[in-house]
Amino acid sequence: MSRKHHHFKGAEVSCCVKYFLFGFNIIFWLLGAAFLGIGLWAWAEKGVLSNLSSITDLGGFDPVWLFIVVGGVMFILGFAGCIGALRENTFLLKFFSVFLGLIFFLELTAGILAFVFKDWIKDQLNFFINNNVKAYRDDIDLQNLIDFAQEYWSCCGAHGPNDWNLNIYFNCTDQNPSRERCGVPFSCCVKDPAEDVINTQCGYDVRTKGDLDQQKYIYTKGCVGQFEKWLQDNLIVVAGIFVGIALLQIFGICLAQNLVSDVKAVKFTFLFISDACREKKKIPLKPNSQHSYFVYHSSGNLPRYTGDCLSTSELNSLCFSLILVFG
Repeated sequence: MSRKHHHFKGAEVSCCVKYFLFGFNIIFWLLGAAFLGIGLWAWAEKGVLSNLSSITDLGGFDPVWLFIVVGGVMFILGFAGCIGALRENTFLLKFFSVFLGLIFFLELTAGILAFVFKDWIKDQLNFFINNNVKAYRDDIDLQNLIDFAQEYWSCCGAHGPNDWNLNIYFNCTDQNPSRERCGVPFSCCVKDPAEDVINTQCGYDVRTKGDLDQQKYIYTKGCVGQFEKWLQDNLIVVAGIFVGIALLQIFGICLAQNLVSDVKAVKFTFLFISDACREKKKIPLKPNSQHSYFVYHSSGNLPRYTGDCLSTSELNSLCFSLILVFG
């Protein structure tokens, strides 16, 4: 009589999920390291790293914080996801899922609050811009950020050019000895297409002129209103970006949780098999709905199964294979 051969097929980790999650996170990790490196380099150039107390000296917003915070979060998440997937470490994978889920929840909450409290957000944006107008000359990165915003949105100040009275170099008081008195930064100036070189003095004394004359030389609309207009004109693009980011986060969480489930299933299977290997008992095999086979211990209070069993030689071969795989 020919001998019936049994093939064991237990739970296994999906290689596609594992290495896709690993590849996705290693890119995320490298980007985070790059952002973090740029931020630390910028602080080193400004002497912040040699004098950490200067971090709190700036009255306005330091754009380097964006690189430090975003880069740090991306680096931590990328590390946890990358190493967790590669080493099949459930702790790191759960940390990755929870951390990413928390970020998604905070983003969702911020979006809802921004929609509900639109007027409050507008007031805070106005306060934020005016606060940074005061600190315009205090930090070169902040100065470049304000100049970029005013050039991109063709605006000047939070609500208009007169907001620059808040800055000690541009205000129109008689006590101001600055050459920039009653002026605005060059980024407020209407650009002349014929000029190849930027005229950084184009805003000098421009606010001493009348409102109609000012419109010939500088932008007279505020950045808060221009930003609102830009947001309305590009609402679909902005919404698409946020939805895309949210879907990536949900996808990452699902991949990590799927990999955790696979790892747990493999460990669970191994515990039953290793117990049987120690006792050298036969292991009944029971087909599941996916036509693979789960291992059931032949002793204890488990229900008896009358199906085919692995022979002693097949059991020894299986145990030897497990030793090679799991050590």
